[in-house]
Amino acid sequence: MKRLTQLGVPVGIVLIIVMLVVPLPAMVLDLLIAANISGALVVLLTGMFVRRPLDFASFPSILLVMTLFRLALNVSATRLVLADGYAGKVIDTFGHFVVSGSLVIGLIVFAILVIIQFVVITNGAGRVAEVGARFTLDAMPGKQMAIDADLNAGLIDDDEARRRRQEVAAEADFYGAMDGGSKFVKGDAIAAIVITLVNLIGGFAIGVGSKGMDLGEAIHTYSLLSIGDGLVSQIPALLLSVATGLVVTRSTADEDMGTDIVRQLTRHKMPLRVAGSGAIALCLIPGLPKLPFLVIGGALLLAGSRVDESEPSAAADAESAPAVPQDTPEQLVADIQVDPIGLELSADLIDLVDPSAGGDLLDRVKALRKKVASDIGVVMPPVRTRDNLELPMKTYVIKLFGVEVARGEAPPGTVLAIGEYLSVLPGTPVKEPVFGLDAKWIPAELRAQAEIQGITVVDRASVVTTHMADVVRTHAGRLLGREDVKLLSDVVKQTHPVVVEELLAQLSLGEIQRVLQNLLDEQVPIRDLVRIFEALSLRARETKDAEALTESARGALGAAIVQPYVSDGAVHVISFEPQLEQRMLEALRPTEEGTVVAFDMETGQVVLTELARLMVEAENQSVHPVVACAPQLRGAVRRMVQPSLGRMPVLSYRELTGSAQVRSVGVVTGRLSSVGAAGLLA
Repeated sequence: MKRLTQLGVPVGIVLIIVMLVVPLPAMVLDLLIAANISGALVVLLTGMFVRRPLDFASFPSILLVMTLFRLALNVSATRLVLADGYAGKVIDTFGHFVVSGSLVIGLIVFAILVIIQFVVITNGAGRVAEVGARFTLDAMPGKQMAIDADLNAGLIDDDEARRRRQEVAAEADFYGAMDGGSKFVKGDAIAAIVITLVNLIGGFAIGVGSKGMDLGEAIHTYSLLSIGDGLVSQIPALLLSVATGLVVTRSTADEDMGTDIVRQLTRHKMPLRVAGSGAIALCLIPGLPKLPFLVIGGALLLAGSRVDESEPSAAADAESAPAVPQDTPEQLVADIQVDPIGLELSADLIDLVDPSAGGDLLDRVKALRKKVASDIGVVMPPVRTRDNLELPMKTYVIKLFGVEVARGEAPPGTVLAIGEYLSVLPGTPVKEPVFGLDAKWIPAELRAQAEIQGITVVDRASVVTTHMADVVRTHAGRLLGREDVKLLSDVVKQTHPVVVEELLAQLSLGEIQRVLQNLLDEQVPIRDLVRIFEALSLRARETKDAEALTESARGALGAAIVQPYVSDGAVHVISFEPQLEQRMLEALRPTEEGTVVAFDMETGQVVLTELARLMVEAENQSVHPVVACAPQLRGAVRRMVQPSLGRMPVLSYRELTGSAQVRSVGVVTGRLSSVGAAGLLA
C-alpha cells in the first residue's frame, strides 16, 4: 500500500502530461471529467473539515496538480470537439440539457461562472493568501523568540520547542505556497475564457471550411460543445477556488468549520430573534409571497428560543477576557520570585536573539547548558533573556538571583579581536571579559583581514556566551540548590541505590549540598557523584563537619582534580617550608566559615607576598603552578589566598599522590623582610 501511495501521484502527473499530446477516446474523457469534478468536490469538503490550515498542508500542491489535470482535459476535449464534433456524453449533456440547448443561455451561464470565480472568489482568496503570507513571515521572529523564551524558562522541553519551530516554519512555507498557488487559480480562469473562445472560433472555421456545414449548423454544433466543455471545466475550477478561499481564511480552531459556524451563529438569542422578526415583517410588503418569509422567520425565532446562551457566553467571556490576576498568596509568591540566571540586553543588542537577523544567542545558551552539565556535573538553570531599555547602548548584564554579577559590551556591527598587533586595526580597545586579555572591537567587515594577520576574532554572541559560561562556573556553588541535589541523588540512585541509601541515612540533603557547593566553589567538577557519595558515607561515620567531608570527597577525586593542572606530564607546585607549615598548623582556628590560619597581619602579608612572587615568576616561564600543603591546612590556605590571589588552586599532598610527576617551582619560607614584602605588594 505504501508503495502505491508513493508512486500514485508521480504516475498520475506523467499521465496528465501524456494527455496533452495523445488523443483520448470519448469514453475515457467522460470518466476523467467525472473524476475531475469528484476530486474537486473532495478537496472542497476536506478544506471545510480541517481544523487549521496546516492540517491541509499539501493543498498548494494539490491545487497545482488539479489545475494541470483540468487544463489537460480542456486540451483533450478541444481535440475531440474540433476533430469529431463530439467530445463524449458529459460535455454533450452539459451543452444541451444544462443550458437547454441555447447558445445564449450557455454563454450567459458560462460568463457568470467565470465572473464569480475570477472577479470574486479568486481575487479575494489571492489577496487573503498574499496578506497571510506577509503577516506570517513578519511574525516569525516574534514567534521563535517566544518559543525560545518558553524553553529558557523551562516551560517546555527541547522536543516541544523543536516541534513548535517546525510548525512555525511549516506555517510560513504554507502561506508562501498558497500565495503562489492562488495565482494558478487566477491563471486557470483566464485560460478557460481563452480556450472557450478558441473552441468557438476554431469550431466555426472547421465546420464551415472543412466539413461543409452551413453557418447556422456550425454555430449550433460547435458553440454548444464549446460551452459544454467550458462549463465542465469551470465547475471543478469554481470548487477549487472556493476551497482555496476556505483554506486561506480558516483560522486555527478546535473544531471543524461546520461546527464552528453553527456554534458561533447560534451562540446568542438576540441576533436570531431580530432576524426572524425582520423576515416576518417583510410579509407586510404588498406583492411579496408570504409563505417563504413566514417559514424562514418562524424557523429563526424557534432557533432563537432554544439557544441557551448562559454557559456558552460565560465560556466565551472566559476565553476572550484576559485573566485577572488574583491577589492570592500563591500568586504573590510567584510574582516575587527571582530567576536564578538572567541575561539583560540593551535595545541595540536585540539582534543577538533575533533569528531573522542572524542572531543565535538563545541557541548558544541552550548549548551552554548542556556543556556546563557535561563539564562540571551541574544542571544549569534556564536563562531568562529579556531587553532592558535602561541599560546603556551596546551593553549586556548577567544577573544571579536578580543581582548583577557581570557586565560587558557587544557593539552591533563589530567583532572582538584578541591578540597582538591590534594597533593596525581600527576600533575600540577593551579587555576581554573572561581572561582580561587585550582586545579591540573592530568592524565586522575587517574580520578576514584580522584573521590573516593571526589575530583571534570572536563574534559578539560567542563573547556573551563565554562570559556567561565563566560566570556560571565561578558561581556554580550558589546555583546548586537543594532541589538540584535531590535530582542528582535520584539519578545516582537509579544505578547505585545502596550508595545513596547509605549516604542519606547519615547525612541530610542540606549537608550534602554544602559539600558539593564547597567543591564547585573551588572549580572541582562533581560529575563523579558515585565516588563522592561513597567517600562521604565513610567519613560521615566520624564527623559531619562540612570541611572534613569536603576534604574526604576531594581525596576520592584526587586524579580528576589534578588533571586540569598537568602540563607536559607534570604538576608544577609551590609548597611551604616545613617549619612554616608547622606554624600554620599550630595557628589553625575554627570559624563559622571553616578553619583559618590565625597569623598576625605582618606574617600573613609576608606569606602572601612570597606566594605572589613565585606565581608571577612561574607564569613568566609559561607555567601555571598550584599551591600544595597538608590536607589539614588546605581549606584554611585556600581562604587565605583567595582574596589576593583569586583563582590560584590549592591542593593537598594526598590529592597529588600518584596522579602525575610533581615539579617544584618554589618554596614559601615566610622570612622575607618587611621592606621587601611591602615593595612586592606595591
